[in-house]
Amino acid sequence: MTTPDTHGGIILFAHGSRDPLWHKPIEAVAAHIATLAPHTPVVCAYLELNAPDLAAATQTLLDRGVQGITILPMFLGVGKHAREDLPKLVVELQSAHPNVPFTLKPAVGEDARLVRLMAEIALGNL
Repeated sequence: MTTPDTHGGIILFAHGSRDPLWHKPIEAVAAHIATLAPHTPVVCAYLELNAPDLAAATQTLLDRGVQGITILPMFLGVGKHAREDLPKLVVELQSAHPNVPFTLKPAVGEDARLVRLMAEIALGNL
C-alpha cells in the first residue's frame, strides 16, 4: 500500500482550451509523474476554459495532506499568462494559505533540456 507524500505536491498549470482533447498531453505528463514518483501527489490546473482552476487544484492537494506545493507552468512561450497572470494567482494562493510554501517554477519552455529535446525531435534524432 502506498501513502501520500505529506511533504509536497505538484500542480501542472496550463492555459486551457475548448477542445476536449487539448488537455490530454498535460494529463499524460501527470500520469508519467505518478508512475515515476507514486508517492508525490500531482494534479493538473488550468487558467481558463477547463477545470480545475489553480485554487481548486491547490485545495485538492491540501486535502491530500501536502505541506508544500510546486507549480510548473506548462507553457512553451513565456507570455502574459506566465509573466503576469500566474504570479498574481500564486500571491493570492499564498495569502489564502499562509502556512503553505508555494514554489513557482519557470515555464517548461525555458528549460534547456526541453529545448534540446524539441530540436532533436525536429531533426529526427530520436
